Amino acid sequence: MAKLVDNGQEQTPELNEAVATLLPHVNEQKANFKPQGIVNLLWAMAKLVGSGLERAPELKEAVAALLPHVNAQKDQFDAQGIANLLWAIAKLLDNGQKWSPGLNDAVAALLPHVNANKDQFIPQHIANLLWAMAKLVDNEQKRTPEFNEALAALLPHVSAQKANFKPQGIANLLWAIAKLVDNGQELTTEPKKAVAALLPHVNTHKDQFNALGIANLLWAMAKLLDNGEDRTPQLKEAVAALLPHVNAQKGNFKPQGIANLLWAMAKLMDSGQDRTTGLHEAVTALLPHVNAKKDQFKAQGIANLLWAMAKLGELLELNVVISTFESLVDRISENPQLSQQTILMSLWGVMVCCARLSPDANNNHWLEKHMDDLFTRVKNTSPDNLEDQSVIAMAASWLGRACPVVPHYQTTVSKPQADFRNQLQSCIPSLQIEEEKSLNSLPPVDLLLPDHNMVIEVQGPSHYVGGDFKTRNGSTLLKIALLQKAGFEVIEIPANQLLNNDLMKPYIDQIKIRTGIPPQGHGSVSLKRRWADAACVTANDRQPSDHGDLTAEEHSGEQTNPAKRKKTNSQ
Repeated sequence: MAKLVDNGQEQTPELNEAVATLLPHVNEQKANFKPQGIVNLLWAMAKLVGSGLERAPELKEAVAALLPHVNAQKDQFDAQGIANLLWAIAKLLDNGQKWSPGLNDAVAALLPHVNANKDQFIPQHIANLLWAMAKLVDNEQKRTPEFNEALAALLPHVSAQKANFKPQGIANLLWAIAKLVDNGQELTTEPKKAVAALLPHVNTHKDQFNALGIANLLWAMAKLLDNGEDRTPQLKEAVAALLPHVNAQKGNFKPQGIANLLWAMAKLMDSGQDRTTGLHEAVTALLPHVNAKKDQFKAQGIANLLWAMAKLGELLELNVVISTFESLVDRISENPQLSQQTILMSLWGVMVCCARLSPDANNNHWLEKHMDDLFTRVKNTSPDNLEDQSVIAMAASWLGRACPVVPHYQTTVSKPQADFRNQLQSCIPSLQIEEEKSLNSLPPVDLLLPDHNMVIEVQGPSHYVGGDFKTRNGSTLLKIALLQKAGFEVIEIPANQLLNNDLMKPYIDQIKIRTGIPPQGHGSVSLKRRWADAACVTANDRQPSDHGDLTAEEHSGEQTNPAKRKKTNSQ
Protein backbone atom coordinates (compact mmCIF):
# COMPACT_ATOMS: atom_id res chain seq x y z
CA MET A 1 0.00 0.00 0.00
CA ALA A 2 2.85 2.38 0.78
CA LYS A 3 4.40 1.58 -2.59
CA LEU A 4 1.08 2.23 -4.33
CA VAL A 5 0.83 5.62 -2.64
CA ASP A 6 4.45 6.32 -3.55
CA ASN A 7 3.55 5.65 -7.18
CA GLY A 8 0.57 7.98 -7.25
CA GLN A 9 -2.28 5.99 -5.69
CA GLU A 10 -4.67 8.39 -3.97
CA GLN A 11 -4.76 7.96 -0.19
CA THR A 12 -8.51 7.21 -0.05
CA PRO A 13 -10.58 6.50 3.10
CA GLU A 14 -10.67 2.85 2.07
CA LEU A 15 -6.87 2.68 1.89
CA ASN A 16 -6.55 4.38 5.28
CA GLU A 17 -9.04 1.89 6.75
CA ALA A 18 -7.03 -1.02 5.40
CA VAL A 19 -3.86 0.39 6.98
CA ALA A 20 -5.68 0.93 10.28
CA THR A 21 -6.88 -2.68 10.22
CA LEU A 22 -3.39 -4.05 9.75
CA LEU A 23 -1.45 -1.90 12.24
CA PRO A 24 -2.57 -3.71 15.45
CA HIS A 25 -1.31 -6.97 14.00
CA VAL A 26 2.20 -5.54 13.73
CA ASN A 27 2.36 -5.39 17.50
CA GLU A 28 0.87 -8.88 17.87
CA GLN A 29 3.30 -10.44 15.38
CA LYS A 30 6.38 -8.40 16.29
CA ALA A 31 8.44 -11.42 17.37
CA ASN A 32 7.83 -13.25 14.10
CA PHE A 33 9.08 -10.79 11.51
CA LYS A 34 12.26 -11.56 9.62
CA PRO A 35 14.80 -8.78 9.04
CA GLN A 36 13.36 -7.95 5.61
CA GLY A 37 9.87 -7.73 7.11
CA ILE A 38 11.02 -5.27 9.78
CA VAL A 39 12.65 -3.12 7.11
CA ASN A 40 9.58 -3.18 4.87
CA LEU A 41 7.19 -2.33 7.71
CA LEU A 42 9.14 0.65 9.02
CA TRP A 43 9.76 1.90 5.48
CA ALA A 44 6.05 1.58 4.67
CA MET A 45 4.90 3.40 7.81
CA ALA A 46 7.39 6.20 7.20
CA LYS A 47 6.33 6.53 3.57
CA LEU A 48 2.60 6.58 4.48
CA VAL A 49 3.11 9.17 7.22
CA GLY A 50 5.16 11.27 4.79
CA SER A 51 2.24 11.09 2.37
CA GLY A 52 -0.24 12.37 4.93
CA LEU A 53 -1.36 9.38 6.98
CA GLU A 54 -2.40 10.41 10.46
CA ARG A 55 -0.02 9.33 13.22
CA ALA A 56 -2.68 7.40 15.10
CA PRO A 57 -1.92 5.59 18.40
CA GLU A 58 -1.90 2.28 16.53
CA LEU A 59 0.86 3.51 14.23
CA LYS A 60 2.95 4.80 17.15
CA GLU A 61 2.53 1.43 18.90
CA ALA A 62 3.55 -0.45 15.77
CA VAL A 63 6.73 1.66 15.42
CA ALA A 64 7.56 1.22 19.11
CA ALA A 65 7.03 -2.53 18.83
CA LEU A 66 9.43 -2.90 15.91
CA LEU A 67 12.32 -0.70 17.07
CA PRO A 68 13.77 -3.16 19.64
CA HIS A 69 13.95 -5.78 16.89
CA VAL A 70 16.12 -3.46 14.79
CA ASN A 71 18.70 -3.60 17.56
CA ALA A 72 18.26 -7.33 18.08
CA GLN A 73 18.67 -8.15 14.35
CA LYS A 74 21.23 -5.44 13.52
CA ASP A 75 23.79 -7.95 12.15
CA GLN A 76 21.31 -9.48 9.72
CA PHE A 77 20.30 -6.44 7.65
CA ASP A 78 21.85 -6.13 4.22
CA ALA A 79 23.08 -2.83 2.74
CA GLN A 80 19.65 -1.92 1.33
CA GLY A 81 17.99 -2.73 4.64
CA ILE A 82 20.38 -0.49 6.57
CA ALA A 83 19.78 2.39 4.16
CA ASN A 84 16.00 1.93 4.22
CA LEU A 85 15.83 1.67 8.02
CA LEU A 86 17.84 4.84 8.64
CA TRP A 87 15.79 6.64 5.98
CA ALA A 88 12.55 5.44 7.63
CA ILE A 89 13.61 6.53 11.11
CA ALA A 90 14.64 9.96 9.80
CA LYS A 91 11.37 10.30 7.87
CA LEU A 92 9.32 9.42 10.95
CA LEU A 93 11.22 11.96 13.04
CA ASP A 94 10.68 14.57 10.36
CA ASN A 95 6.94 13.95 10.59
CA GLY A 96 6.53 14.26 14.33
CA GLN A 97 7.95 11.03 15.81
CA LYS A 98 9.55 11.74 19.18
CA TRP A 99 12.95 10.48 20.22
CA SER A 100 12.68 7.48 22.55
CA PRO A 101 15.16 5.02 24.06
CA GLY A 102 14.09 2.44 21.46
CA LEU A 103 14.66 4.87 18.60
CA ASN A 104 18.02 6.00 19.99
CA ASP A 105 19.12 2.39 20.33
CA ALA A 106 18.02 1.55 16.78
CA VAL A 107 20.05 4.44 15.29
CA ALA A 108 23.08 3.59 17.43
CA ALA A 109 22.84 -0.06 16.36
CA LEU A 110 22.69 0.75 12.65
CA LEU A 111 25.38 3.45 12.28
CA PRO A 112 28.43 1.13 12.61
CA HIS A 113 27.00 -1.02 9.81
CA VAL A 114 27.09 1.95 7.43
CA ASN A 115 30.86 1.93 7.63
CA ALA A 116 31.02 -1.86 7.43
CA ASN A 117 28.85 -1.95 4.29
CA LYS A 118 30.12 1.24 2.63
CA ASP A 119 31.31 -0.52 -0.52
CA GLN A 120 27.97 -2.25 -1.07
CA PHE A 121 25.70 0.78 -1.24
CA ILE A 122 24.35 1.70 -4.65
CA PRO A 123 23.89 5.42 -5.56
CA GLN A 124 20.30 5.54 -4.28
CA HIS A 125 21.39 4.10 -0.92
CA ILE A 126 24.15 6.72 -0.62
CA ALA A 127 21.70 9.53 -1.35
CA ASN A 128 19.11 8.14 1.08
CA LEU A 129 21.66 7.60 3.84
CA LEU A 130 23.15 11.08 3.64
CA TRP A 131 19.65 12.58 3.50
CA ALA A 132 18.72 10.51 6.58
CA MET A 133 21.83 11.55 8.48
CA ALA A 134 21.18 15.21 7.72
CA LYS A 135 17.59 14.84 8.90
CA LEU A 136 18.69 13.06 12.07
CA VAL A 137 21.08 15.88 12.96
CA ASP A 138 18.41 18.44 12.13
CA ASN A 139 16.20 16.61 14.63
CA GLU A 140 18.86 16.80 17.36
CA GLN A 141 20.73 13.55 16.78
CA LYS A 142 24.06 13.76 18.60
CA ARG A 143 27.14 13.70 16.43
CA THR A 144 28.64 10.59 18.04
CA PRO A 145 31.91 9.05 16.85
CA GLU A 146 29.85 6.35 15.10
CA PHE A 147 27.83 9.02 13.31
CA ASN A 148 30.97 10.87 12.19
CA GLU A 149 32.57 7.61 11.01
CA ALA A 150 29.48 6.73 8.96
CA LEU A 151 29.49 10.17 7.39
CA ALA A 152 33.20 9.99 6.60
CA ALA A 153 32.67 6.56 5.05
CA LEU A 154 29.92 7.77 2.71
CA LEU A 155 31.22 11.11 1.40
CA PRO A 156 33.99 9.72 -0.85
CA HIS A 157 31.41 7.53 -2.58
CA VAL A 158 29.51 10.65 -3.71
CA SER A 159 32.44 11.65 -5.90
CA ALA A 160 33.03 8.08 -7.04
CA GLN A 161 29.40 7.56 -8.07
CA LYS A 162 28.72 11.14 -9.27
CA ALA A 163 27.61 10.08 -12.75
CA ASN A 164 25.10 7.52 -11.45
CA PHE A 165 22.80 9.59 -9.26
CA LYS A 166 19.29 10.31 -10.45
CA PRO A 167 17.97 13.92 -10.33
CA GLN A 168 16.23 13.37 -7.00
CA GLY A 169 19.41 11.87 -5.58
CA ILE A 170 21.47 14.88 -6.70
CA ALA A 171 18.99 17.25 -5.08
CA ASN A 172 18.86 15.20 -1.86
CA LEU A 173 22.65 14.94 -1.65
CA LEU A 174 23.32 18.66 -2.07
CA TRP A 175 20.52 19.44 0.38
CA ALA A 176 21.97 16.94 2.87
CA ILE A 177 25.52 18.29 2.67
CA ALA A 178 24.25 21.86 3.06
CA LYS A 179 22.10 20.87 6.03
CA LEU A 180 24.95 19.01 7.72
CA VAL A 181 27.26 21.99 7.23
CA ASP A 182 24.58 24.33 8.56
CA ASN A 183 24.37 22.14 11.67
CA GLY A 184 28.08 22.26 12.43
CA GLN A 185 29.77 19.89 9.98
CA GLU A 186 33.03 21.50 8.88
CA LEU A 187 33.28 22.26 5.18
CA THR A 188 36.43 20.17 4.82
CA THR A 189 37.97 18.50 1.79
CA GLU A 190 35.50 15.61 1.42
CA PRO A 191 32.28 17.68 1.60
CA LYS A 192 33.83 20.19 -0.82
CA LYS A 193 34.79 17.39 -3.22
CA ALA A 194 31.28 15.97 -3.06
CA VAL A 195 29.73 19.36 -3.82
CA ALA A 196 32.16 19.98 -6.70
CA ALA A 197 31.40 16.54 -8.12
CA LEU A 198 27.63 17.08 -8.05
CA LEU A 199 27.29 20.67 -9.32
CA PRO A 200 27.93 19.95 -13.04
CA HIS A 201 25.16 17.34 -12.92
CA VAL A 202 22.66 19.99 -11.79
CA ASN A 203 23.10 21.66 -15.15
CA THR A 204 22.96 18.32 -16.98
CA HIS A 205 19.67 17.30 -15.33
CA LYS A 206 18.13 20.79 -15.05
CA ASP A 207 15.00 19.80 -17.00
CA GLN A 208 14.31 16.76 -14.79
CA PHE A 209 14.05 18.28 -11.32
CA ASN A 210 10.58 18.61 -9.82
CA ALA A 211 9.48 21.65 -7.82
CA LEU A 212 10.76 20.25 -4.53
CA GLY A 213 14.13 19.41 -6.08
CA ILE A 214 14.51 22.93 -7.49
CA ALA A 215 13.66 24.50 -4.13
CA ASN A 216 16.04 22.19 -2.25
CA LEU A 217 18.89 22.75 -4.70
CA LEU A 218 18.73 26.55 -4.63
CA TRP A 219 18.36 26.50 -0.83
CA ALA A 220 21.38 24.19 -0.58
CA MET A 221 23.59 26.33 -2.78
CA ALA A 222 22.65 29.47 -0.87
CA LYS A 223 23.36 27.74 2.46
CA LEU A 224 26.71 26.43 1.25
CA LEU A 225 27.75 29.92 0.16
CA ASP A 226 26.54 31.30 3.48
CA ASN A 227 28.77 28.77 5.26
CA GLY A 228 31.95 29.44 3.32
CA GLU A 229 31.68 27.47 0.07
CA ASP A 230 33.51 29.17 -2.80
CA ARG A 231 31.38 30.84 -5.44
CA THR A 232 32.88 28.75 -8.23
CA PRO A 233 31.92 28.95 -11.92
CA GLN A 234 30.21 25.56 -11.53
CA LEU A 235 28.04 26.87 -8.71
CA LYS A 236 27.10 30.00 -10.65
CA GLU A 237 26.25 27.86 -13.69
CA ALA A 238 24.09 25.56 -11.57
CA VAL A 239 22.14 28.52 -10.15
CA ALA A 240 21.71 30.03 -13.61
CA ALA A 241 20.49 26.68 -14.97
CA LEU A 242 17.79 26.36 -12.30
CA LEU A 243 16.38 29.89 -12.23
CA PRO A 244 14.25 29.63 -15.42
CA HIS A 245 12.62 26.52 -13.92
CA VAL A 246 11.45 28.51 -10.89
CA ASN A 247 9.28 30.54 -13.24
CA ALA A 248 8.17 27.45 -15.16
CA GLN A 249 7.22 25.57 -11.97
CA LYS A 250 5.91 28.58 -10.02
CA GLY A 251 2.46 27.06 -9.52
CA ASN A 252 3.84 23.79 -8.11
CA PHE A 253 5.83 24.98 -5.11
CA LYS A 254 4.46 24.30 -1.65
CA PRO A 255 4.49 27.12 0.92
CA GLN A 256 7.77 25.96 2.46
CA GLY A 257 9.32 25.77 -1.00
CA ILE A 258 8.26 29.34 -1.79
CA ALA A 259 9.70 30.64 1.48
CA ASN A 260 12.95 28.69 1.00
CA LEU A 261 13.30 29.86 -2.60
CA LEU A 262 12.88 33.55 -1.81
CA TRP A 263 15.26 33.20 1.12
CA ALA A 264 17.76 31.44 -1.14
CA MET A 265 17.59 34.03 -3.90
CA ALA A 266 18.01 36.89 -1.44
CA LYS A 267 20.93 35.08 0.18
CA LEU A 268 22.52 34.29 -3.20
CA MET A 269 22.43 37.95 -4.20
CA ASP A 270 23.70 38.94 -0.76
CA SER A 271 26.61 36.53 -1.28
CA GLY A 272 27.64 38.12 -4.57
CA GLN A 273 25.49 36.33 -7.14
CA ASP A 274 25.11 38.61 -10.12
CA ARG A 275 21.71 40.23 -10.45
CA THR A 276 20.57 38.56 -13.66
CA THR A 277 17.32 38.77 -15.57
CA GLY A 278 16.59 35.15 -14.62
CA LEU A 279 16.96 35.87 -10.93
CA HIS A 280 14.71 38.93 -11.07
CA GLU A 281 12.11 36.99 -13.06
CA ALA A 282 12.19 34.13 -10.55
CA VAL A 283 11.55 36.50 -7.64
CA THR A 284 8.76 38.23 -9.54
CA ALA A 285 7.15 34.89 -10.42
CA LEU A 286 7.03 33.76 -6.77
CA LEU A 287 5.71 36.90 -5.06
CA PRO A 288 2.03 36.52 -6.12
CA HIS A 289 2.05 33.02 -4.59
CA VAL A 290 3.08 34.41 -1.22
CA ASN A 291 -0.19 36.29 -0.87
CA ALA A 292 -2.16 33.40 -2.37
CA LYS A 293 -0.79 30.97 0.25
CA LYS A 294 -0.42 33.46 3.13
CA ASP A 295 -2.46 31.30 5.54
CA GLN A 296 -0.33 28.21 4.92
CA PHE A 297 3.13 29.42 5.94
CA LYS A 298 4.64 28.27 9.23
CA ALA A 299 6.33 30.76 11.53
CA GLN A 300 9.84 30.05 10.24
CA GLY A 301 8.60 30.35 6.66
CA ILE A 302 7.08 33.75 7.41
CA ALA A 303 10.32 34.90 9.03
CA ASN A 304 12.27 33.73 5.95
CA LEU A 305 9.88 35.63 3.68
CA LEU A 306 10.05 38.85 5.71
CA TRP A 307 13.84 38.63 5.81
CA ALA A 308 14.16 37.87 2.09
CA MET A 309 11.84 40.63 0.91
CA ALA A 310 13.58 43.09 3.20
CA LYS A 311 17.06 42.01 2.07
CA LEU A 312 16.13 42.49 -1.61
CA GLY A 313 15.61 46.18 -0.86
CA GLU A 314 14.92 48.42 -3.84
CA LEU A 315 14.72 45.43 -6.20
CA LEU A 316 11.09 45.01 -5.08
CA GLU A 317 8.46 47.70 -5.56
CA LEU A 318 7.45 49.26 -2.27
CA ASN A 319 3.71 48.68 -2.77
CA VAL A 320 4.37 44.95 -3.31
CA VAL A 321 6.42 44.78 -0.13
CA ILE A 322 3.80 46.61 1.93
CA SER A 323 0.89 44.47 0.71
CA THR A 324 2.82 41.25 1.38
CA PHE A 325 3.97 42.37 4.81
CA GLU A 326 0.40 43.25 5.73
CA SER A 327 -0.64 39.68 5.01
CA LEU A 328 2.18 38.09 7.02
CA VAL A 329 3.24 40.26 9.95
CA ASP A 330 -0.02 39.84 11.88
CA ARG A 331 0.44 36.08 11.86
CA ILE A 332 3.92 36.34 13.36
CA SER A 333 2.82 38.71 16.11
CA GLU A 334 -0.17 36.52 17.00
CA ASN A 335 2.00 33.40 17.40
CA PRO A 336 2.85 32.93 21.10
CA GLN A 337 5.60 30.37 20.44
CA LEU A 338 8.40 31.74 18.31
CA SER A 339 12.05 30.81 18.32
CA GLN A 340 14.55 33.60 18.91
CA GLN A 341 15.78 33.16 15.33
CA THR A 342 12.24 33.67 14.02
CA ILE A 343 11.74 36.76 16.20
CA LEU A 344 15.04 38.37 15.18
CA MET A 345 14.60 37.66 11.46
CA SER A 346 11.06 39.07 11.57
CA LEU A 347 12.15 42.09 13.60
CA TRP A 348 14.87 42.91 11.09
CA GLY A 349 12.47 42.53 8.18
CA VAL A 350 9.88 44.81 9.78
CA MET A 351 12.55 47.45 10.45
CA VAL A 352 13.62 47.44 6.82
CA CYS A 353 10.01 47.79 5.70
CA CYS A 354 9.65 50.81 8.01
CA ALA A 355 12.87 52.20 6.57
CA ARG A 356 11.41 52.13 3.08
CA LEU A 357 8.46 54.24 4.18
CA SER A 358 8.67 57.92 5.01
CA PRO A 359 9.48 58.16 8.74
CA ASP A 360 6.46 60.37 9.31
CA ALA A 361 4.03 58.32 7.21
CA ASN A 362 0.85 57.20 8.94
CA ASN A 363 1.22 53.69 7.54
CA ASN A 364 4.40 53.30 9.58
CA HIS A 365 2.47 53.10 12.84
CA TRP A 366 1.12 49.58 12.40
CA LEU A 367 4.59 48.30 11.50
CA GLU A 368 6.19 50.05 14.47
CA LYS A 369 3.58 48.43 16.71
CA HIS A 370 4.69 45.02 15.44
CA MET A 371 8.33 46.06 15.81
CA ASP A 372 7.70 47.00 19.43
CA ASP A 373 5.93 43.69 20.08
CA LEU A 374 8.77 41.66 18.58
CA PHE A 375 11.40 43.69 20.41
CA THR A 376 9.81 42.97 23.79
CA ARG A 377 9.97 39.23 23.02
CA VAL A 378 13.71 39.18 22.31
CA LYS A 379 15.74 37.42 24.96
CA ASN A 380 19.35 37.99 25.88
CA THR A 381 21.72 36.80 23.19
CA SER A 382 25.29 35.63 23.34
CA PRO A 383 27.85 38.47 23.25
CA ASP A 384 29.59 36.45 20.53
CA ASN A 385 26.57 36.67 18.22
CA LEU A 386 27.19 40.03 16.60
CA GLU A 387 24.39 39.71 14.05
CA ASP A 388 21.73 39.22 16.73
CA GLN A 389 23.18 41.99 18.91
CA SER A 390 23.23 44.35 15.95
CA VAL A 391 19.53 43.68 15.23
CA ILE A 392 18.66 44.35 18.88
CA ALA A 393 20.69 47.59 18.89
CA MET A 394 19.04 48.81 15.70
CA ALA A 395 15.55 48.06 17.02
CA ALA A 396 16.31 49.87 20.29
CA SER A 397 17.55 52.88 18.33
CA TRP A 398 14.47 52.94 16.09
CA LEU A 399 12.06 52.65 19.01
CA GLY A 400 13.95 55.13 21.17
CA ARG A 401 14.64 52.53 23.85
CA ALA A 402 17.72 52.04 25.97
CA CYS A 403 19.97 49.56 24.18
CA PRO A 404 20.15 46.34 26.25
CA VAL A 405 23.31 45.12 24.52
CA VAL A 406 26.73 46.52 23.68
CA PRO A 407 27.66 45.16 20.24
CA HIS A 408 31.39 44.84 19.65
CA TYR A 409 31.61 45.66 15.97
CA GLN A 410 34.58 44.67 13.87
CA THR A 411 35.83 47.50 11.69
CA THR A 412 37.38 47.25 8.26
CA VAL A 413 38.67 50.19 6.26
CA SER A 414 38.51 49.57 2.53
CA LYS A 415 41.10 51.04 0.18
CA PRO A 416 38.56 53.38 -1.54
CA GLN A 417 37.50 54.62 1.91
CA ALA A 418 41.09 55.22 3.03
CA ASP A 419 42.00 56.92 -0.25
CA PHE A 420 38.96 59.20 -0.12
CA ARG A 421 39.54 60.11 3.53
CA ASN A 422 43.16 61.04 2.81
CA GLN A 423 42.20 63.12 -0.20
CA LEU A 424 39.39 64.86 1.68
CA GLN A 425 41.70 65.69 4.60
CA SER A 426 44.35 66.93 2.18
CA CYS A 427 41.86 69.24 0.48
CA ILE A 428 40.34 70.48 3.77
CA PRO A 429 43.10 70.26 6.41
CA SER A 430 40.96 71.89 9.10
CA LEU A 431 38.12 69.41 8.71
CA GLN A 432 37.68 67.09 11.68
CA ILE A 433 37.12 63.51 10.43
CA GLU A 434 36.40 60.47 12.58
CA GLU A 435 36.58 57.02 11.03
CA GLU A 436 34.61 53.81 11.76
CA LYS A 437 32.62 55.48 14.52
CA SER A 438 29.65 53.67 16.10
CA LEU A 439 26.75 56.07 16.71
CA ASN A 440 23.90 55.11 19.05
CA SER A 441 25.24 51.53 19.22
CA LEU A 442 24.65 51.20 15.46
CA PRO A 443 27.16 49.60 13.10
CA PRO A 444 30.09 51.95 12.50
CA VAL A 445 29.89 54.63 9.84
CA ASP A 446 32.77 55.08 7.43
CA LEU A 447 33.49 58.77 7.99
CA LEU A 448 31.91 61.16 10.49
CA LEU A 449 32.23 64.95 10.29
CA PRO A 450 31.19 65.71 13.90
CA ASP A 451 31.26 69.50 13.50
CA HIS A 452 28.69 69.27 10.71
CA ASN A 453 26.52 66.37 11.88
CA MET A 454 27.38 64.63 8.62
CA VAL A 455 28.19 61.02 7.75
CA ILE A 456 29.99 59.94 4.60
CA GLU A 457 29.68 56.35 3.48
CA VAL A 458 31.88 54.87 0.79
CA GLN A 459 29.63 52.10 -0.45
CA GLY A 460 31.14 48.94 -1.85
CA PRO A 461 29.23 46.31 -3.84
CA SER A 462 27.89 44.61 -0.67
CA HIS A 463 25.52 47.55 -0.19
CA TYR A 464 23.70 46.82 -3.45
CA VAL A 465 21.52 43.95 -4.67
CA GLY A 466 23.79 41.71 -6.71
CA GLY A 467 26.59 44.29 -6.35
CA ASP A 468 25.16 46.42 -9.19
CA PHE A 469 26.04 49.81 -7.57
CA LYS A 470 22.46 50.95 -8.28
CA THR A 471 19.88 48.98 -6.32
CA ARG A 472 20.36 49.38 -2.58
CA ASN A 473 19.70 46.35 -0.41
CA GLY A 474 17.72 46.20 2.82
CA SER A 475 20.73 46.47 5.13
CA THR A 476 21.72 49.69 3.42
CA LEU A 477 18.23 51.20 3.49
CA LEU A 478 17.83 50.41 7.18
CA LYS A 479 21.12 52.07 8.06
CA ILE A 480 20.05 55.18 6.14
CA ALA A 481 16.77 55.42 8.01
CA LEU A 482 18.32 54.82 11.44
CA LEU A 483 20.91 57.55 10.97
CA GLN A 484 18.21 59.82 9.60
CA LYS A 485 16.14 59.31 12.73
CA ALA A 486 19.21 60.09 14.80
CA GLY A 487 19.57 63.46 13.03
CA PHE A 488 22.50 62.93 10.68
CA GLU A 489 22.92 64.11 7.13
CA VAL A 490 24.40 61.27 5.11
CA ILE A 491 26.31 61.33 1.87
CA GLU A 492 26.65 58.02 0.05
CA ILE A 493 29.37 57.59 -2.54
CA PRO A 494 29.62 54.35 -4.55
CA ALA A 495 33.14 52.98 -4.30
CA ASN A 496 33.36 52.49 -8.05
CA GLN A 497 33.23 56.29 -8.42
CA LEU A 498 36.42 56.82 -6.40
CA LEU A 499 39.00 55.11 -8.55
CA ASN A 500 41.25 58.20 -8.88
CA ASN A 501 41.64 61.77 -7.63
CA ASP A 502 39.85 63.27 -10.64
CA LEU A 503 36.75 61.22 -9.87
CA MET A 504 36.95 62.17 -6.19
CA LYS A 505 37.14 65.93 -6.82
CA PRO A 506 33.42 66.61 -7.53
CA TYR A 507 32.45 64.79 -4.31
CA ILE A 508 34.98 66.71 -2.26
CA ASP A 509 33.73 69.96 -3.80
CA GLN A 510 30.18 69.00 -2.87
CA ILE A 511 31.25 68.28 0.71
CA LYS A 512 32.92 71.69 0.81
CA ILE A 513 29.65 73.30 -0.21
CA ARG A 514 27.63 71.40 2.34
CA THR A 515 30.09 72.27 5.11
CA GLY A 516 30.17 75.95 4.10
CA ILE A 517 33.61 75.91 2.47
CA PRO A 518 33.52 77.31 -1.12
CA PRO A 519 35.04 74.96 -3.68
CA GLN A 520 37.94 76.26 -5.74
CA GLY A 521 38.01 76.24 -9.49
CA HIS A 522 34.38 75.32 -10.14
CA GLY A 523 32.53 78.56 -9.50
CA SER A 524 28.87 77.83 -10.11
CA VAL A 525 29.41 74.85 -12.37
CA SER A 526 26.57 72.37 -11.81
CA LEU A 527 27.52 69.08 -10.21
CA LYS A 528 24.01 67.79 -10.71
CA ARG A 529 24.64 65.06 -13.23
CA ARG A 530 27.68 63.55 -11.52
CA TRP A 531 26.09 63.76 -8.07
CA ALA A 532 22.77 62.28 -9.12
CA ASP A 533 24.50 59.42 -10.88
CA ALA A 534 26.84 58.57 -8.08
CA ALA A 535 25.85 59.88 -4.67
CA CYS A 536 22.76 59.79 -2.51
CA VAL A 537 22.02 62.50 0.03
CA THR A 538 19.00 61.78 2.21
CA ALA A 539 17.29 64.58 4.08
CA ASN A 540 14.80 64.26 6.92
CA ASP A 541 11.91 65.44 4.79
CA ARG A 542 12.45 62.83 2.12
CA GLN A 543 11.95 59.07 1.89
CA PRO A 544 15.21 57.25 2.59
CA SER A 545 14.97 55.43 -0.71
CA ASP A 546 14.95 58.70 -2.69
CA HIS A 547 18.20 59.66 -4.35
CA GLY A 548 19.39 63.21 -3.61
CA ASP A 549 19.83 65.55 -6.54
CA LEU A 550 22.03 68.39 -5.29
CA THR A 551 23.89 70.99 -7.35
CA ALA A 552 26.29 73.75 -6.47
CA GLU A 553 23.77 76.40 -7.54
CA GLU A 554 20.84 74.86 -5.64
CA HIS A 555 22.63 74.72 -2.29
CA SER A 556 21.68 77.66 -0.10
CA GLY A 557 23.80 76.81 2.91
CA GLU A 558 21.01 75.45 5.09
CA GLN A 559 21.83 72.52 7.41
CA THR A 560 19.80 69.50 6.37
CA ASN A 561 19.40 66.36 8.42
CA PRO A 562 19.59 63.10 6.46
CA ALA A 563 20.74 59.60 7.21
CA LYS A 564 22.28 56.65 5.47
CA ARG A 565 23.40 53.07 5.21
CA LYS A 566 26.40 50.80 5.84
CA LYS A 567 27.90 47.36 6.10
CA THR A 568 25.29 45.64 8.22
CA ASN A 569 25.25 41.87 8.37
CA SER A 570 21.59 41.03 8.72
CA GLN A 571 20.05 37.74 9.77
